[in-house]
Amino acid sequence: MSTLDRRAFLAAAGASAAVPFAACAQEAAEGWTPRAAMPWPVQEIYAAVHDGRIVTGGGLVSRRGEPLHIEDRVGLYDPSTDGWSELPRLPSPRHHPMVFASGGELFVFGGYGRSAGEWTSMRDCWVLHEGAWVATIPLDAPQSEAVGVALDGLLHLITGRTPGGAANGNWNDQADTDAHRVYITGADVWETARPCPMARNSAAAAVLDGAIWVAGGRTVSGGGTGRLDRYDPAEDRWDTLAPIPPSPTTGQQVGGGLAMAAAAGRLVAFGGEWFQRGGGGGVFAETWIYDPAADRWDAGPPMRTPRHGLAAAAVGDVVYAIAGGEVVSGGRAGSVVEAFRL
Repeated sequence: MSTLDRRAFLAAAGASAAVPFAACAQEAAEGWTPRAAMPWPVQEIYAAVHDGRIVTGGGLVSRRGEPLHIEDRVGLYDPSTDGWSELPRLPSPRHHPMVFASGGELFVFGGYGRSAGEWTSMRDCWVLHEGAWVATIPLDAPQSEAVGVALDGLLHLITGRTPGGAANGNWNDQADTDAHRVYITGADVWETARPCPMARNSAAAAVLDGAIWVAGGRTVSGGGTGRLDRYDPAEDRWDTLAPIPPSPTTGQQVGGGLAMAAAAGRLVAFGGEWFQRGGGGGVFAETWIYDPAADRWDAGPPMRTPRHGLAAAAVGDVVYAIAGGEVVSGGRAGSVVEAFRL
């Protein structure tokens, strides 16, 4: 199996080291604090942490009267310098692609591309090798708007959307899925694990205490859900726990398009969007912190900039909220980065 192109990674890290350091020692009482903005605006992205740096790629920008812009750029953020640089671009633009880092390797799986339409769910899987993204074994079926985590050399791709019939090009061609696929990095093979108890898309996931936690999400027919499911890989078993509460500000259920990371023994979930019948809706600023010992969500400090379709990552006890859509749906992608220290 190919290994992460360390020359490209180190070169990018060296470039970011030239950026002046921004103070990163604010206490938790300050809540979310600004960090260096991503160099380009984007939403519908995910992130992974490799060697203490955060990697995110792909995404989309929607502008009125123009075709959907699907991104191929890959950003690298170094929290120690508060600086951004770039890794090699993806072979093809993707929005909602899943990013993984595992055992010195960096992967990008699935997502939507432009083929039969701007929402063509793809099977491609790539690994960064010798300065370029190269193909690994593809998914057996398209899977996008999923959640993904790396755990013990296995890459888990869970829930999301997949074509509901023969058509695969438009948003309405896709249906929610409970699929749980597992990529074995050393063998370059895919296996299946027990499906998630609820089919949904646009959820969030993190690894905590040796388990995989999937929170929130939405269904096309039912809207947002605060549901929290925990997967035990040793027993191939799912358990359902306390859901994320509705927003006390809007009364709406926090669900679709949120982000989540694990830090200091807790889960931190934030952001997301909701839709109203007949059009409109809004974006959540809320932060929710989950204590696994108590099976309880408590309100944390709200983000300064409400967003959905943003990326989440934790380095040490600091959680990062990266870019995302600043209005409901695809109207305005942003580049804001905020950090919250537990």
